[in-house]
Amino acid sequence: MPSSFNRRHFLAGATGVAAAAVAGGIFGSGTAQAAPSTYTPDWNSVDQHPPAPEWFQDAKFGIYFHWGVFSVPAYDNEWYPRNMYQSGSNANQHHIATYGQPAAWPYHNFINGAQDLAGNFVKFAPKLKSAGGKFDPDEWAQLFVDAGAKFAGPVAEHHDGFSMWNSQVNEWNSVNKGPGLDLLQLFTTAIRAKNLKLLVAMHHAYNFTGFYQYAPAQTDASLKKLYGQLGATAENQLWYDKLKEVIDRAQPDILWQDFNLSAVDEAQRLKFLSYYYNQANSWGREVVATYKDGFNGKGEVFDYERGGPADLTTPYWLTDDSISSSSWCYTQGIGYYSIPQMLHSFIDRVSKNGNMLLNIAPMADGTIPQAQKDILLGIGDHLKRFGESIYATRAWTEYGEGPTKMGGGSFTTPHAGTAQDIRFTRNKAGNVLYATVLGWPGSSLTIKTLSSDRINLSSLSSVKLLGTTAGTYIDLPAPAQSSSGLTVTLPSSAPYSANAYVLKLTFSGTIPALQPLGGAVAFADVNYTGTSAVLPLGDYTTAGLTSAGLGAGSISSLRPAPGYQVIGYSGDNFSGTAWTFTAANPDLRVTGNNDQIASLRVQFNPATYFRLTNATNGLALDSGGNVASGSNLKQWTWDGSTNLQWRAEALDGGYYRLVNRTNGMVADGWGATANGDPARQAAWNGGSNQQWKIVARGGNRYSIANRTTGLVLDGGGDVASGSVTKQWTYDGSSNLLWVFTAQ
Repeated sequence: MPSSFNRRHFLAGATGVAAAAVAGGIFGSGTAQAAPSTYTPDWNSVDQHPPAPEWFQDAKFGIYFHWGVFSVPAYDNEWYPRNMYQSGSNANQHHIATYGQPAAWPYHNFINGAQDLAGNFVKFAPKLKSAGGKFDPDEWAQLFVDAGAKFAGPVAEHHDGFSMWNSQVNEWNSVNKGPGLDLLQLFTTAIRAKNLKLLVAMHHAYNFTGFYQYAPAQTDASLKKLYGQLGATAENQLWYDKLKEVIDRAQPDILWQDFNLSAVDEAQRLKFLSYYYNQANSWGREVVATYKDGFNGKGEVFDYERGGPADLTTPYWLTDDSISSSSWCYTQGIGYYSIPQMLHSFIDRVSKNGNMLLNIAPMADGTIPQAQKDILLGIGDHLKRFGESIYATRAWTEYGEGPTKMGGGSFTTPHAGTAQDIRFTRNKAGNVLYATVLGWPGSSLTIKTLSSDRINLSSLSSVKLLGTTAGTYIDLPAPAQSSSGLTVTLPSSAPYSANAYVLKLTFSGTIPALQPLGGAVAFADVNYTGTSAVLPLGDYTTAGLTSAGLGAGSISSLRPAPGYQVIGYSGDNFSGTAWTFTAANPDLRVTGNNDQIASLRVQFNPATYFRLTNATNGLALDSGGNVASGSNLKQWTWDGSTNLQWRAEALDGGYYRLVNRTNGMVADGWGATANGDPARQAAWNGGSNQQWKIVARGGNRYSIANRTTGLVLDGGGDVASGSVTKQWTYDGSSNLLWVFTAQ
């Protein structure tokens, strides 16, 4: 985990709600491809591995820890082994002042043991409590249980090249050197004894691909191994050999890996994946491999470092975050996030279809500081009382509402929410909706998402407030629904103290479909009843409708969102008779096309003007008025001006042209070639530089990619009104997402 290295990894294409959500707006997995009985080291084979088994999606919360040799100096961060060699860096200056010049007092002295300049003997040598020390892996595991974690495990090797197990391929290990303990085995035994799933984290891809960039060249063969200087062929083989040992010795349920896997030989990556999956088959277990780069992303789970998406996202994902903003390992003076920051960001991530892996930072002697325990136990308190709204739940159609925006990619700070922030989850049966409020809202709460123009709540049978003890509930009066939302009457004051409060909405059947802010909902029966599917902007063949839970010839009513239209076709692949629906139609029998639609397109209504609002800065896409052709597109605070209004007119091939209401010109990529080039406008000429692929990314947010440049419209972050709209490679950042609001 870097904390001193400016690295921003995002997964292009990872953000975006799947094209179809089945059965009343509930996410389904679609038709799963059967996993092979034996995997071979090629992408076609390993891509068939089910990435996120049900137990993983049920678990939600895990804990791991950056603890090792780098914990001994307790300075800077876990990149101390790298930074101590970088001349002039804080770690370098500290090292010289405390231990001496790195050339004379190298990093491996922390492993073998040596005296610092003050005469103190320093070494990574934690002792078990049973041997008179302060380290007790059983106590750690119990803390993880008390925190509500369902999986846990160690960083078994960080970038520094020190293996925390009895390695036969790396003599720089915790049995042969340092503490003389098989730390991985100790943690494996303790964690499994608590019935937790075992996670093992490996960061060693960066060991030989840049971490020791500033360290001197070694002449000793063994030191070359520690410092990643064996040469590409040997290092790539060692990368695989270490993973194979971990797999065979620990049999991890989750094998988590840090960045720079793309720098590892592809053959070794495939060899690892196939070996892990085949071994898991022999164990009779479903396992998870995670990645930040280097994998295809079909058989593995993507991990957002210190972040998560801005909106509900598929496929199922993971974030790894830390309780400290300053370091992943223990350092003197380390600071921590608050319990509400960590808890609320965790709840937010679950609502968006993800899990959270939280890092703690034990001291070198095996002590976990009380402040870190307090954070874990604060999360555990919520999960002990209100865990039914988290564990074994699934994301709903909408992740939530409220003023506090969280996520937006990797490296986004966790935020505490407010009493106006709500996050949704649902049970797996699909008949209970949980609304978690991130603060006590007072005697009344209006859930805007559940307004009468978005959802039919006639099947809502009860609304209860989860009690302070698991399995207890406080009955609430029947709520009132209006076009403003569902208003729930609560006790006049908070009945207990908590960092978040949970409403349980129980339905007599499946949770009704929610009318999305964009796209459409299709229903199998008239009057918006029966099996339904939320259909974001896009094209749906018969196969696509079937995947969404609606087969060909099954649609009997439709509800396009304001400003959208549905074009239904009697034949597959958009053939045959076509019908266009620009408004809700409760009974297709009236128009003679009931159960006749075999394929359909969900599009923007070409007669509707939209405000295009950037998801990060809230500014609207601005033409500037009657300007010259070639003028830059800008952004402006919304004031209702026609300069800020655009039509999205569908073209062939799934592209659109964006037409400004004031000047009639269209948005133009203008042959941009580099990130940061401006987007412009010109009279329509039919060129591909004036055509845009608009892709639904969830929650009525879209990326807008130019057909010529391949770049997307970029707000540029929190910029001032009047700033130029640019183009950028899509990376999942909210800077690149736009909200379409019909005018």
